[in-house]
Amino acid sequence: MYKSIDLFAGIGGIRLGFDQAFGDAIKTVFISEWDEKAVETYKANFNDSADVVGDITKVDEKEIPEHDILLAGFPCQAFSLAGHKKGFEDARGTLFFDVARIIKRHRPKVVFCENVKNLVNHDRGRTFNVIKNILEDLGYKVFYQVLNSKNFGVPQNRERIYIVAFRKDIAPEKFSFPEKTDDTKIIKDIVEEHEVSPKYYLSTAYLTSLKRHKERHALKGNGFGYEIREIDSVAGAIVCGGMGRERNLIIDKRLTDFTPVTHIKGEVNREYIRKMTPREWARLQGFPNDFKLVVADTHLYKQFGNSVTVPVIRAIAERIKAQLKRERRKQ
Repeated sequence: MYKSIDLFAGIGGIRLGFDQAFGDAIKTVFISEWDEKAVETYKANFNDSADVVGDITKVDEKEIPEHDILLAGFPCQAFSLAGHKKGFEDARGTLFFDVARIIKRHRPKVVFCENVKNLVNHDRGRTFNVIKNILEDLGYKVFYQVLNSKNFGVPQNRERIYIVAFRKDIAPEKFSFPEKTDDTKIIKDIVEEHEVSPKYYLSTAYLTSLKRHKERHALKGNGFGYEIREIDSVAGAIVCGGMGRERNLIIDKRLTDFTPVTHIKGEVNREYIRKMTPREWARLQGFPNDFKLVVADTHLYKQFGNSVTVPVIRAIAERIKAQLKRERRKQ
């Protein structure tokens, strides 16, 4: 049985991928997430004996249980001292420092991190170099690769960097990240099976303002603005801020009742243009249909936009599991 800890857990996407890959061979012994609404979703979907701890910066690393695998989807932050080669201390003041101090204390077999693709170029490459150097200084061999979700059974064009660090005493010479598993999925595969509420359909007033916004940006020569996705194509990366929802609009002609169910300006548009639903966003991230959605839509969009693509995590976790098995046989 491998023990794992789930840091910056969000709604548990990374953990879910590892649970799927390891099955009964893994147990989560510590969870940390500060966003209360994310914790609500997490608790509704995972039956844990361990409670969810809030702010990790306030947790003494000695209080964290022993574990074999550390999971962390930490935010991308600049290191104020980056490049000064102070090793561990370079991370002070960032959330990666908390990951590092826990690793230093517990020395898990494997550290797994997910982050935005731009992490490699962030602050002219210094941010990633500090992370890599700290992990190496702590006695780990670091492997990393950018993978695109659309190659792993979901119709979402989402590139993220995945970092796998093995403790040097058990580290392989090489670690191969998975190749694509399934690049055939299209938006049609993830849309709701039945007619959805008119609340997801844009109002005429909002649609007009989006069109104007797009025209203004087009005149300036840039491509900002809303986007309607073809049902037989893939979605853009879902993100929690800005125009995340408006960049992945679809046309769904199944609406039969155009009576508004929320306060809107104008009326429900007759072009059948709608936002995707939170369940569709969950599917874009590869969450199973029995994953419970227990908070309001605004929170759910944020949660899935901030989360990870579960099938990508699972595919990498399967490789990690195979490597740990090989190492056990040697002992």
